[in-house]
Amino acid sequence: MAESDPLSKATYPGAHELLRWSESLAAIARTGLGFTESLYEKERFEEVLHVAGEIRAAAAERLEKQGQPVGSKVASELVQEWLRGVGSGVAGYVTPKVAIGAVVGNDGGDLLLVQRADSGVWLYPTGWADVGYSAAEVAVKEVAEETGIETEPVRLVMVLDGLRIGITQIPLYSLVFQLKPTGGSLKAHPLECRDVGWFPEDGLPEPLAGAGMWKEQAFRAIRGEPVEVLFDWPRRPIWRKEEGK
Repeated sequence: MAESDPLSKATYPGAHELLRWSESLAAIARTGLGFTESLYEKERFEEVLHVAGEIRAAAAERLEKQGQPVGSKVASELVQEWLRGVGSGVAGYVTPKVAIGAVVGNDGGDLLLVQRADSGVWLYPTGWADVGYSAAEVAVKEVAEETGIETEPVRLVMVLDGLRIGITQIPLYSLVFQLKPTGGSLKAHPLECRDVGWFPEDGLPEPLAGAGMWKEQAFRAIRGEPVEVLFDWPRRPIWRKEEGK
């Protein structure tokens, strides 16, 4: 391609952007299917689902080449999975799942991390929000279950969009609390965790999921600094990455 051709300097979307676009289109289509009674609209929404499936399959293929498998890459299988999850009315309105995370520091300033059994990556304790629990109660429960450490909440420190920062492959919001340890002893959950431990800021294990987004905030909180809640600022335009990010 000639150097003067403007397409030679074009910035093409990465795999995580494609994944986010696909999940957004699929959510719009599934929500539409949950509310409409029009056969014409149902056909159009199903067509959108097929387009979303092709985009996600392309993203999955790219991510697999980067060593980040995301499951099925077959568009038709994705579409059928999405269609099986279509609800009716309000129950069919597709929203991100909610995960609860916990930043726990000890008296020496070390951070409590777990190595996930499914992926092998290290991260602060985290799990899905459970019905009947408050968000802070889930945080305390997850830390106890995954690490054996008993805690109590201090403050909310982060609200993150997993798809935007690239630490998840499904739509989710992560609410991350700072907790302080009150007892217990380290013991990795036999099914959910390969390992667990306390780590200093200059000695964190690898691979570490999404640390560029949360590490500084986590250790500032552990040191007792007055931190504001960290969240993803609105992007303009929303659907493309900001320059340099």
